[in-house]
Order: sequence, then structure tokens, then C-alpha cells
Amino acid sequence: MDRAAKSELVSTLGDVFENTSVVVVAHYAGLTVADMQKLRREMKQAGATVKVAKNRLAKIALEGKAAASIVPLLKGPTLLAYSNDPVAAPKVAVDFARTHDKFVVLGGAMGTTSLNADGVKALATLPSLDELRAKLVGLIQAPATKIAQLSTAPAAKLARVFGAYANRDEAA
Repeated sequence: MDRAAKSELVSTLGDVFENTSVVVVAHYAGLTVADMQKLRREMKQAGATVKVAKNRLAKIALEGKAAASIVPLLKGPTLLAYSNDPVAAPKVAVDFARTHDKFVVLGGAMGTTSLNADGVKALATLPSLDELRAKLVGLIQAPATKIAQLSTAPAAKLARVFGAYANRDEAA
């Protein structure tokens, strides 16, 4: 890799560390190519990205950034998983680590907050942004449907009473 490519990689990583909401650092030593492809596919489906970069270049890119707290984690064969959704990358990484022993989540950063492995696992248990939006829409719609049910209920009761009187008159 020549200097220009390294410089471009450092600027790309700098943009990643500055513009994404969460970065997860993990060891991947011993994973097969098929496992790495599966991890990349799962991350892409969740809206996250996986990047394997030289630790030295990642440390240079982290200088002065909010996520600089992950510098001590960059030792050995590490990969970076990041996403704009604060839950997407941690959720996929933790799920992948459950099924693959050689994939170890070391920690990460969410903005200026440093996360250890337990912090990443806790973040992975939270509902995603889309799930929260769906719950919010459900909560907003629930009262409207209840109001509609209440407004039609008296008319339905009245119709049943008239129906009962009509049936009683016909029977008599």
C-alpha cells in the first residue's frame, strides 16, 4: 500500500469515526473467509459496515476524534463495525459472537462514550431505531382506534335495542 492509499484510508476512517454513531471493535483471528463474508452480509442487511484496517492507520485516524477512547483496543487482528443506528452494529456483532467462538467483541465507542464488551452487549439488547418508531406509531394510533370504537359503540348498542324491540313485537 503506497502513501497515497494510506492517506486516503486514514481520511476515510476519520470520516467514519466522526460521522457514525457507534463503532464496535472485535478480534477476528481464526475466522474463515466464509465466516467473514457472512458477517459482512449480516452487517449490510442491518445497515452497518465492517472494515478491517491496520491498527496503526486506525490510530492515526482516531486522533482528535470523539471515538478516540477505542485506541487501547486496537491490538492484534481487529476489525471495526460501525453504523449510524446506535444498535445495528452492536446487535449483529454480539449475535455473531454467540455463534462463532473465534469472533470476540472487545468494546467500542458511542460518540464520546467508551464501551467495554459488556456495554456493547447491553447496547445490543436495546430495540433498534425502526422498532422504536414502530412502537411509537402504535402508541399514537391506539388512542385513535379506541376513540373510534367508543364513538361507534353507543350507536351499535342503540341498534341492538331497536332490533330487540322489533323482534319482541314480531313474536307477540
